[in-house]
Amino acid sequence: MNKKRKPAKTLVGTVTSGAMDKTIAVQSVTTKQHRLYRKYIRSTQTYKAHDESNEARVGARVKIAATRPLSKTKRWRLVEILEQGPEG
Repeated sequence: MNKKRKPAKTLVGTVTSGAMDKTIAVQSVTTKQHRLYRKYIRSTQTYKAHDESNEARVGARVKIAATRPLSKTKRWRLVEILEQGPEG
């Protein structure tokens, strides 16, 4: 009865807002091909992620992972900062 958990879903995105306490807004870009016209369509989605130490800055590339609901809109957590944004 030793059940193993699946690894959490992860995304890579860019921090668009860090104005909230312990929360960042991360924008993720996905591309997919249109079925009929074969043109690539780019779509963006914004996720709110938990950043315990407030270390990610606007413009940083980060990796986030799905987690249990932490608040009304926050369902992701910061895993690592891949590339820090410009200091401002």
